[in-house]
Amino acid sequence: MAFLNHGSFGACPRPVFERYQAWQRELEREPVDFLDRRLSGLLDTARSALAGYLGASAADLAFVTNATTGVNLIARSLDLRPSDEVLATDLEYGACDLAWGWVCRSTEARYVRAPIPLPLDGPSTLVDALFAATTERTRAVFVSHVASTTGLVLPVEAILARARELGLVTIVDAAHAPAQVPVDLDALGADYTSGNCHKWLGSAKGAGFLHVRPEHQERVDAAIVSWGYDEGTTFSKRIESQGTRDPAAWLTVPDAIRFQVERDWDGVRDRCRRLAREARRDLCDLLLTAPLAPDEMIAQMAAVRLPHPAPNLSERLYADHRVEIPVSGEHHDLLRLSVAGYTTSDEIDRLLTALARELDAEKRQEHE
Repeated sequence: MAFLNHGSFGACPRPVFERYQAWQRELEREPVDFLDRRLSGLLDTARSALAGYLGASAADLAFVTNATTGVNLIARSLDLRPSDEVLATDLEYGACDLAWGWVCRSTEARYVRAPIPLPLDGPSTLVDALFAATTERTRAVFVSHVASTTGLVLPVEAILARARELGLVTIVDAAHAPAQVPVDLDALGADYTSGNCHKWLGSAKGAGFLHVRPEHQERVDAAIVSWGYDEGTTFSKRIESQGTRDPAAWLTVPDAIRFQVERDWDGVRDRCRRLAREARRDLCDLLLTAPLAPDEMIAQMAAVRLPHPAPNLSERLYADHRVEIPVSGEHHDLLRLSVAGYTTSDEIDRLLTALARELDAEKRQEHE
């Protein structure tokens, strides 16, 4: 298998996965001791490790299952009124688009998806296109740090600075950011950020985080009302206390951080970025399509435009060539490559060979 879809569901490193299973065994040996006596302190330790990694205060962080969960909690906390507008790019993750659409329909607000002209000539073009869609009714800006479908690293610093000048609430979807690009939440200064630890950071599946600036924390409710609503509990406890659940994925976060620190992950990332950019150039040459943006907007994911819609291409590549890679986009014409620490040049060569064969097969069919 040439696995080129780490951005969707990437592999957890073996030592981290083993620690995940060890936590589960500890829980099952004596669940009352683990959940009632030990868990609070264990979560505090894990949260502190994550806070140090993300450049944030542990008091402003809470573990959630995934980034989409955090976005849902944020969206429901804003107290949107009829005719309020939430501004986003049209590059956002589909599940989050659905969440914002649901919240806006139920509050009679509007979710505005600003069209971003692809290909881009640079980050400033994206910023200008986004804010061209602002009106006097714009209340908040929602933007990805790294866009899921296209893999583009968005200029979040510039976007947040412009939004603050306009007095807008700022929300960042950091699902793909930790361990793929540098993240310093306090320096970034977004009002709300939701992200994942189980993608590029490599924790076990089911580990995400919600970061909320102190002045907004009282407004953010948990998914359910439970013991986190007892008098005197903290923001973190309110969000995390959701009844009986397996917390092992959250507890693997320090192990995932340690795994990368011990293996010079800065060097690994540099290699992955070079490989992703080289692969993108080769794919564009093969497909005769233009890059979606300059190299500076590419980290470890890169999408290329297919010459025509291909809704079945991903399954054909998997079934016929054992290449795992997604095709998405509104018109099923974006092929997205992910380059993780385990990705090799040989796997990318397999993709290029498979695509060339598929293109040749399409040409033969056209002439028959």
